[in-house]
Amino acid sequence: MKITASNCSLYTASQVYALDAAAIASGIPGIQLMKRAGTAAYDLLLERFPEPARVTVYCGAGKNGGDGYVVAALAQQRLIPVQVIQLAAPEKLTGEARQAYEFALQEGVYMQPFAQTSAPQVGVIVDALLGIGLQGDVRPDFAAAIEQINHTGLPVLAIDIPSGLNADSGAAQGAVVNATQTITYIGIKRGLLTGRGPAVCGDIVLSTLDIPAVIYSQLSINGSAKPAAEVLLLSALLDLLASREADAHKGDFGHVMIIGGDTGYGGAAIMAAEAAARTGAGLVSVATRPEHVSAILARRPEVMACGVVSGQELEPLLARPTVLVIGPGLGRSPWSEQMLQQAVKSGLPMVLDADALNILAAGRVVPTIKPRNNWLLTPHPGEAARLLGVNTNDVQADRFGSAASIQQKFGGAVILKGAGSVVAGESGVTGVVTQGNPGMASGGMGDVLSGIVGGLMAQGLSVENAARLSAVLHASAADLAADEVGQRGLLATDLIPYLCQLLSD
Repeated sequence: MKITASNCSLYTASQVYALDAAAIASGIPGIQLMKRAGTAAYDLLLERFPEPARVTVYCGAGKNGGDGYVVAALAQQRLIPVQVIQLAAPEKLTGEARQAYEFALQEGVYMQPFAQTSAPQVGVIVDALLGIGLQGDVRPDFAAAIEQINHTGLPVLAIDIPSGLNADSGAAQGAVVNATQTITYIGIKRGLLTGRGPAVCGDIVLSTLDIPAVIYSQLSINGSAKPAAEVLLLSALLDLLASREADAHKGDFGHVMIIGGDTGYGGAAIMAAEAAARTGAGLVSVATRPEHVSAILARRPEVMACGVVSGQELEPLLARPTVLVIGPGLGRSPWSEQMLQQAVKSGLPMVLDADALNILAAGRVVPTIKPRNNWLLTPHPGEAARLLGVNTNDVQADRFGSAASIQQKFGGAVILKGAGSVVAGESGVTGVVTQGNPGMASGGMGDVLSGIVGGLMAQGLSVENAARLSAVLHASAADLAADEVGQRGLLATDLIPYLCQLLSD
């Protein structure tokens, strides 16, 4: 979906319920909202899948199922072959869902219980099984229906959210529908854009159901439906970078020092250094194992490379930089621990990535962690789990909560990497990255990101703003690079030219 400043707000399920209730309280009948939802889904279905051979609607018991019954009734009115597969007996339907069922019944829609049907072979499937109110894992009968949908190989339009996906976290609650298209209502649920969301939602379309803007603004003022998060927009974030004066010099744009590159890992340090330089840092240096210096200078002579064999040798070098990036290729050796110890001791603003995070989590260098407001952590889910003392599944089950917990524990800002990277900072407004692609699942991508963050911090951005801009800049460059070379063979260094292009726009 196209995200703009007008639709970049993300909501939790409870906030959407509050908006829905406020709309009804304002005088819009609930059945009218349901018919608007069903009509929007029906119109999108015909736009996306013209002249379907058959429409098969899987309906549950709640409002989500009611939306599905409306879709079926509208298809029947147009004489499109349609059937409803019911996961809830009609006598269990109440309120607007019951009214929608009677509408479909009145129109002559063919309906049959799930237990008595076979999987559809042709046409389009509409998933109206489970909505945003799902609590706990999907029940066995619904799980069987979801598996049937996924095994048909037919295109699927999910209503509001793919059934089985958690609207707040993006975690799969057992079986989850793999949709081709999702139409979501009232507000974009934050779980659609992170965790499993990007993999199972397909293209996303938002319908506000013509709820007046005043409903949103009133609830935001009251605090009950203030957006839970927001999509990070590159165009807006680029405005954070000040234009350069005609008489500017390199000292105006900071000095980033990359600390890393233990034996065998020198490439990580140079990738981070090159990213920092291409992002606009005035000076970039690398403190690394001596054996990597010649390779660094051969690849990128603009970078100052220093060989250090101990923390004692590193200490005097820390008088020069304004920002540190520690972690790329750092390793977990005694040398690595000495590097991190000196970096933390310096008190300089810093970016921590990779093994710097793992050493920090182990407590060997900083036994007692005190939150700092001038550092930025960039963990992937495994590193995040170690920082929090949980397992990776726990992190992925609540990416928003995990990012917030890391930020509260360590201070500063956090980029929790992965599909739909989550950015948390002291402002309390969580950012979500919608750019990026599976080609980024390759070595070195995190090193490039850490260098970008360091380069932006060196130019004066706060840690939170640097986190926000770097995360979306990194992912946007990856999309441009993948358009050129494809996702399967995408390399971290392929992003570098596109960083320059995006920053020059």
